[in-house]
Amino acid sequence: MEKNKNQKDLFHISIPFEKQKKLSFYTDSSIPIEKYYNPINQDNYFLDKIGYPGKYPYTRGIHPTMYRQKLWTIRQYAGFGSAYETNERFRYLLKEGQNALSVAFDLPTQLGYDSDHPLAEGEVGKVGVAIDTLHDMEKLFNDIRLDHISTSMTINAPAIILYCMYIAIAEKQGLSSEQITGTVQNDILKEYIARGTYIFPPKPSIRLTTDLLEYSHKHTPKFNSISISGYHIRESGSNAIQELAFTFANAMTYIDEALRRGIKVDEFASRLSFFFSASNDFFEEIAKFRAARRIWATIMKKQYQAKEPKCWQLRFHTQTAGSTLTKQDPDNNIIRVTLQALSAVLGGTQSLHTNAKDEASSLPNEDAAKTALRTQQIIAFESGVGSSVDPLGGSYYVEYLTNEIEKQVYEYINEIQRIGGTINAIETGYFHNEIQNVAYETYKQVENKEKTIVGVNKFDTDTKRELHTPRLFSSDHSQINSVNEVKKRRNELKVTRCLSDLRNAITTDENLVPFVLAAVKSYCTVGEICHVFREVFGSYSANEKT
Repeated sequence: MEKNKNQKDLFHISIPFEKQKKLSFYTDSSIPIEKYYNPINQDNYFLDKIGYPGKYPYTRGIHPTMYRQKLWTIRQYAGFGSAYETNERFRYLLKEGQNALSVAFDLPTQLGYDSDHPLAEGEVGKVGVAIDTLHDMEKLFNDIRLDHISTSMTINAPAIILYCMYIAIAEKQGLSSEQITGTVQNDILKEYIARGTYIFPPKPSIRLTTDLLEYSHKHTPKFNSISISGYHIRESGSNAIQELAFTFANAMTYIDEALRRGIKVDEFASRLSFFFSASNDFFEEIAKFRAARRIWATIMKKQYQAKEPKCWQLRFHTQTAGSTLTKQDPDNNIIRVTLQALSAVLGGTQSLHTNAKDEASSLPNEDAAKTALRTQQIIAFESGVGSSVDPLGGSYYVEYLTNEIEKQVYEYINEIQRIGGTINAIETGYFHNEIQNVAYETYKQVENKEKTIVGVNKFDTDTKRELHTPRLFSSDHSQINSVNEVKKRRNELKVTRCLSDLRNAITTDENLVPFVLAAVKSYCTVGEICHVFREVFGSYSANEKT
């Protein structure tokens, strides 16, 4: 008996009150953390809540063997300056072992302006590649076969245009649209919530999103027509629970719109994909990804009555959290990114981007981009974490966090539905207020040093660093000259006819993708096509309501 008593006491060692630095512990989403967890804390049944990898509710992963059979896709986000420069970076990353592409577009492209527009001045090629016409896309994918690579494109308001350009490039390479693989983000709702690169009011924007979705499931069956993004919601200051809840609320809005079109859920839902952040709270992030799979499987099976198991499976890309990177002591960012990437892998991501250490200050230089890529490769090939599926499954702590995140996400989703759905929540400022409150609390914690940011509010240091400067920003304005040259060479009668046909189609219920595809093949510019949309749809301001 004495031996058993001593063994029990090992688990009840008390720390003198005066030596405790923290009386309460919480995750970044304010979930309370107990000292330890045991089976008593778990009030669910294994098969209903945890289950097996590759089986409903997919808590442990959407594939039975996960990374034992196939690693996640290493997809580094890149784009800057001209299409020529970005093509160089793409081919460099592919040579170094990256196995997929992810395209960043500059702000003028994202907002539907050509590089020669007055509002584009000073922004051409700065935060992504400048794409004005199909000619730029031809240069962007020069010597890159689209049947050998999967491409993700982070574009939203003009997504229908860039998607059509990608199809046109495939055709120029002698490929059919059925052969291409990849993803176009095409998630306009989160732009009104968090990111701000919207152009048109929400309702016509959703029409464009749904047109693309409808066309894609018939003509580009291997292509993901949407990547519903929580990443940008998280980057705007939300916590992990809001990231999931607001993303799933957006996803349900898109599904509802497709169903109103008469598209059956089992025809398109398997091509819905998602995009999440991996932030600093290591175990909370792992639990977030596990909870996300379970929530989505439940929504699709029980609410939308999807019969096809692939429609229940949450497939997602992850990017390490750019908002956590610091200008101070940028080498620290390598450690942050490594931990974040590891949480994404332990959480079962299908695709991953690791940020470079210098991205708090500039676009990554070549060495920094290489280090970011190597971070993924070391995790993949040296750490051994992919040898077991869901290796933290069954951890009392991780299962507790998974359950708690799931519960609080449903509370948010129910509240959004109570106030009338996503668009009402956008127009009433609900999303902004909820995110703002969390972001402000986090800011106060950092300012008061309640939350430590190494190298910023504790262990302060600073180092010199070499920043990347794209060659485009020289006095010759090469991108503007390029778009002007294309306009001189193209058939203006054909351009005028295509834009007129598009304008007429917008006033009908016709799917607009074929009309946009004809326009891009005639070398109409992004700005010209978006101008037609603006004429009919109008533009949107955050202070307006539709």
